[in-house]
Amino acid sequence: MDSTKAFVKYQLGFPQILHLIAVLCLVAVVYKLTILLARRRVLIQNMNLFPGPPSHWLFGHVKEFKMDGTDLQKSLKWGQQYPYAYPLWFGPFVCFLNIHHPDYVKTILTSTEPKDNLAYNFIKAWIGEGLLVSKGQKWFRHRRLLTPGFHYEVLKPYLNLMSDSVKTMLDKWERYANTNESFELFNPVSLMTLDTILKCAFSDNSNCQTESGTNEYIKAVYELTDLIKLRFRTFPYHSDLIFNLSPHGFRQRKACKVAHSHTEEVIRKRKEALKKENDLDCVQNKRNMDFLDILLVARDENKQGLSDEDIRAEVDTFMFEGHDTTASAMSFILYSLACHPEYQQRCRDEVIQALDGKDTMAWEDLSNIPYTTMFIKESLRLYPPVPVISRITTKPITFFDGRTLPEGTLIGTTVIGLHRNATVWENPEVFDPLRFLPENVSKRPPHAFVPFSAGPRNCIGQNFAMNELKVATALTLKRYQLIEDPTHKPKLLPRLVLRSINGIYIKIKPVDP
Repeated sequence: MDSTKAFVKYQLGFPQILHLIAVLCLVAVVYKLTILLARRRVLIQNMNLFPGPPSHWLFGHVKEFKMDGTDLQKSLKWGQQYPYAYPLWFGPFVCFLNIHHPDYVKTILTSTEPKDNLAYNFIKAWIGEGLLVSKGQKWFRHRRLLTPGFHYEVLKPYLNLMSDSVKTMLDKWERYANTNESFELFNPVSLMTLDTILKCAFSDNSNCQTESGTNEYIKAVYELTDLIKLRFRTFPYHSDLIFNLSPHGFRQRKACKVAHSHTEEVIRKRKEALKKENDLDCVQNKRNMDFLDILLVARDENKQGLSDEDIRAEVDTFMFEGHDTTASAMSFILYSLACHPEYQQRCRDEVIQALDGKDTMAWEDLSNIPYTTMFIKESLRLYPPVPVISRITTKPITFFDGRTLPEGTLIGTTVIGLHRNATVWENPEVFDPLRFLPENVSKRPPHAFVPFSAGPRNCIGQNFAMNELKVATALTLKRYQLIEDPTHKPKLLPRLVLRSINGIYIKIKPVDP
């Protein structure tokens, strides 16, 4: 009996408990490390099929990327050395196969493979399981329910909303028109695209372009967008634990609460309004249907709609994808116009002829500016708003040359590398809108140009985005002459959305009447 008590006392002693905890932690660390090392061996074995730039055993290629505006040129140089694909290591245990040739890109983009479980996870706290990051049957059902929301009949009324937002931005630019002073494009363009999204998604005239500092929801959207970019480029923040315990993690949770509360309140009020109106035709007669209406009335073959959580996720996804990416595209289009005055004038002449004295774009005008459309596409080629599209394989995948990768492989389609691949594009660094003449397009592989991705998981809002780009380009050209500022050359930073480290600057002056 005495010996049993002594044994229990010994077993429950505080130093022994600490010792036991330390041993268990050590076992857990060794177990985890063993799994990671086994995974690394498999990754190395799989990637042996694909030669690539030398990597550090611990840091991989991380130290090769300086985030100083030179990263793009380094990637393009590697693309020339390895013309189809090459592995990129982010630390010792994470490896992406970077692909940048149409024949490789076709293999992955024509599949329904989901987005990767690394970078896109950073967005989930805000946008939830929306169309961007969902997979499997959930993605398929949501895609089918949302597709009618982007039918051209739904998109038509948005043109007036887009025009109003662009005019507000151009009015604010008036103070620069006669000063010969350059100004940064991205921030005002981003507010304009956010204004457009709020009008088209919520029928919300937020006045965010003039009152951006006072609207709590607008501030939350910008805070979340900035935090996602910060987390993506800060490697310790790739850990959920470290990020959630950090001040930035706290800020994200606070901003998410504001954004989600706003979206949920808008959904609640709109559902009440739809119950009162009780008839879709009645709604359409009173006002134009917006994105939220489409989500609320969408039904599948079993007459089942989307849950409130799903609707909130899709609205938040539309907000994230629809304003930041379009702002990047539009900013570089305006910069490209400033850099090429001869092309700019040709676009302006075409726009003025198409508008025929009108101050806004009509639906039929969109198809009457073919050269301007080619210019926009050439800008999207050199400056794709989403420079990399990442997927993870759910089954083995075989490329056209017979090389195979197993389930669970991370694959990054380097859109900016694909669009500047010298084996596909002649003189790829030269800006030439005539590349997009129909006879020139027909000579290239279909997957040589994918600014909105391609295949079943392409951007569902690409027609919405192209319409907005055309409207904004046309109305800007009608009002202002854009002039390059040679002292401010953009230093490109390819991340989730293409940005410039030092901003995107131009000068403007009024167009002669």
